[in-house]
Amino acid sequence: MTVPSPPPAPAAHHGRAGVPPVILVPTLVGLVIGTLFVTIFLAAFHTPEPHDLPVGIVGPAGQVEGVERALAATAPGTIAFTGYASAAAARDAVEHRRVYGAYVLPGQGTDARLLYAGANGPAVTSTLEGVFGAVTGPAALRTQDVVPTSSGDTRGLSVFYAGFGLVLAGYLFGLISFQMAPRLHLRARLLSLAAFSVLGGATAALIAGRTGFGALPGDLAAVMAVTILLAMAVGSATLLLMRVGGPAGTLLSSLVLLILGNATSGGILPPAYLPGWLRPLSDVLPVGLGVRALQGVSYFGGDGYARGLVLLVVWAVAGIAAVHALDVAARRRGRVGAGKGLARPAPAAPH
Repeated sequence: MTVPSPPPAPAAHHGRAGVPPVILVPTLVGLVIGTLFVTIFLAAFHTPEPHDLPVGIVGPAGQVEGVERALAATAPGTIAFTGYASAAAARDAVEHRRVYGAYVLPGQGTDARLLYAGANGPAVTSTLEGVFGAVTGPAALRTQDVVPTSSGDTRGLSVFYAGFGLVLAGYLFGLISFQMAPRLHLRARLLSLAAFSVLGGATAALIAGRTGFGALPGDLAAVMAVTILLAMAVGSATLLLMRVGGPAGTLLSSLVLLILGNATSGGILPPAYLPGWLRPLSDVLPVGLGVRALQGVSYFGGDGYARGLVLLVVWAVAGIAAVHALDVAARRRGRVGAGKGLARPAPAAPH
């Protein structure tokens, strides 16, 4: 009896149409994230110019009007003036960052004075010196740094790098935590988030604060409160975006927290230098709230500190609560589906 030979195995389709997802998906995600990063950061900082930068002015009404007319001709839309009755009041406003500088008009034998805060960064100082030097002439303008940076932060950029590091750590925590346990029980999720936030935030504060590089000279406990809450807010927000976005969660959280968040944080340049479509994000995204609070507690008499803490708590609580609510809803749907399946009549046994 002749045994039939098995049919030949189908030939491997090495030339099949389309690109395998294992190649296509990482390529597209990397391309999109890189393109968005370059586009948004260049849109924000390729030619940074302030728009209505808050600046105080002191002097007689007639002279103030003359300065305003001069700036309207030479630097339109750059400065938004707030009048003060005295140089002392204007200085207090600079020290608490109600304004970014103050121009004191000449009078009673004194030259014009520009009060500025070096802690706002060299770009702001350069802008103010250029604008008001053109009004009075550079030789006639005296400058005074009333809020200098600490010896550990000579360029005023350390707060940006500290914030960026915490945001990156929070993003990676949320990403890895969700990938490893997308339906982790609430108690374990909270414990994991709290452990990361406290350890990561406290470490960052110790490194950047007075005990480390001295880049954030504010009270250590106050700095630590911001860094812990910033890490928690970003970690919680990343978990939520991963939970809501599904396969696109990585791209979504990268865009919102890493790219838009850091571009609008105010750590490189104040929000007044951002394009109008980016500026509002500085007041709502976690990194902008954290950076302003760190600057405020370190240099500017608490500017933005209380508001930053409150909104970071809101981000942290809302994110984890929303993730838990979505998990509960998914479990309920699963139980309902299982119940419906059990209620179906069993098929008749074949005769």
